[in-house]
Amino acid sequence: MDVDGDDGNEMTAVDVTPSKDARQTARGKENFAPGGAGAAGSGSVLGVVPSSAVAQGSDGGEAAAGDDAADGAAPVETAATKTTAAATGRGASHKKQKNAGRGGRAAAAAAAAAARASEKEEKKKEKEREKAEEKAAADALIEKLEHTYTTEEGETQTVMLPLDVGMRLMCSWRDGKWYQAKIIERRKPSTGQSSADYEYYVHYEQFNRRLDNWVQLADMKLETLGTDDGGNEKEAGGRTRGQKRKAEDADHDPEHAEFDPHQLREHEEYTKVRNILSIELGKYEMETWYFSPFPAEYNDCEKLYFCEFTLNFFRNRNQLIRHLRKNEMLHPPGDEIYRNGRVSMFEVDGRREKIFCQNLCYLAKLFLDHKTLYYDVDLFLFYVLCECDERGCHIVGYFSKERRSEEGYNLACILTLPSYQRKGYGKFLISFSYELSKKENKVGTPERPLSDLGQVSYRSYWTRVILNVLKEYKGSVSIKELSEMTAIKTDDIISVLNYLQLIQYQKGQHVICAVPKLIDKYLAEAGSEGVRVDPEKLYWTPPNQP
Repeated sequence: MDVDGDDGNEMTAVDVTPSKDARQTARGKENFAPGGAGAAGSGSVLGVVPSSAVAQGSDGGEAAAGDDAADGAAPVETAATKTTAAATGRGASHKKQKNAGRGGRAAAAAAAAAARASEKEEKKKEKEREKAEEKAAADALIEKLEHTYTTEEGETQTVMLPLDVGMRLMCSWRDGKWYQAKIIERRKPSTGQSSADYEYYVHYEQFNRRLDNWVQLADMKLETLGTDDGGNEKEAGGRTRGQKRKAEDADHDPEHAEFDPHQLREHEEYTKVRNILSIELGKYEMETWYFSPFPAEYNDCEKLYFCEFTLNFFRNRNQLIRHLRKNEMLHPPGDEIYRNGRVSMFEVDGRREKIFCQNLCYLAKLFLDHKTLYYDVDLFLFYVLCECDERGCHIVGYFSKERRSEEGYNLACILTLPSYQRKGYGKFLISFSYELSKKENKVGTPERPLSDLGQVSYRSYWTRVILNVLKEYKGSVSIKELSEMTAIKTDDIISVLNYLQLIQYQKGQHVICAVPKLIDKYLAEAGSEGVRVDPEKLYWTPPNQP
């Protein structure tokens, strides 16, 4: 009995006899072979149910089965169903094997990554060991020389030169006075021939690291010579005074609060010696303060020459002059968002102007000890302050901020170049960051930790802004209202008022107790507001707003 299907396809139901059933089963197996012609063909072979009809449950398949049942025979789909089940089982098995293979590859990739990381760490440790061994071998080859000197009391004493790293003694500073110092590093000048010609990099223990410097033997009082552990008598608990002092310094170091003791030691070891001693930027020559990780080819260069517009840096002045002849840009890249007289601000996108922003970070690290941003500038916006004249826009300082800060930071890093300090530009940059926060309708705070100079500058700004509001405001005001008016975070307001002793905790809440005479006194101590920001001259739309 033949039944014509749609689209010219034949669907055949046959009388079930053992021989026909056997033939049908055999041909059904052939037809259901994976990827076989029967599976893809549009027509059917006499005595064979099309695979598409059975596998997909089409109407034609149901009609064939119904005809078989009407003839009183077993359904034709029995063999086909078995074949379909087998194919489905093979597919499921293949899928499990594929998933198992994928999981195995992922595990193997993770194991390989862990092995590479372990190998990299081992190589790093091996290099450190080799470096330490090379240094020890070099120190062993140094010829020790006896040096005789006369003390102020007229006694003759002898010391072995060169002096060892870690020794402490009195060294003269640029003011002509003597201060306790520790030898951080030593070097032999190319012109020197004996152990008496060594120069020593010393840290003056009463001063910040920015004042560390190279000195010669004539700048030292050898009679005050001692070692790193000299004079460290044991105290209760088994620690020496030197160990106690180091532990206290680590606990009270606000600039490196994000470092644990091990990271702090690594940081100090890596940055202990300034690699660049001075720079030339525009018409100014500046002594640097700290180490900056310039590329390796600049390791032997003590002075760098910067283009004040592009911030490209060079080993000598002739290279800079050739660059300036070709350079046509007389201002930082980016958008000028503020102009008031000679003062201008440019917004520079770290994602678009990567080279400029990386060079700016190199420059900033020479004057910031705790700064760790060198290459990862894509997530930051840089606001560059310039003084403008007929020659162009000359960089004065900058601050950076994250595009999106989960903690509400409105400033990540701030710097006023030494040649422009004490002119009110630092206060201008801080005030400008809060004006941006007001434009965003947000409350802001600087990223921690703050440097020593940053802490002083921010405390001065907060004091001046908050006390001016309290002086002019009529009636009572809450700390939350102060925060909304000034865009200063409530924690910063409370810390400043506590520092000024103008806040008391009464009946479960903070109460501001500010006498007018006391406000005037603290305002005078806070100093002037520096270069003032005029909000009407700011043309800026927050990045996340149209």
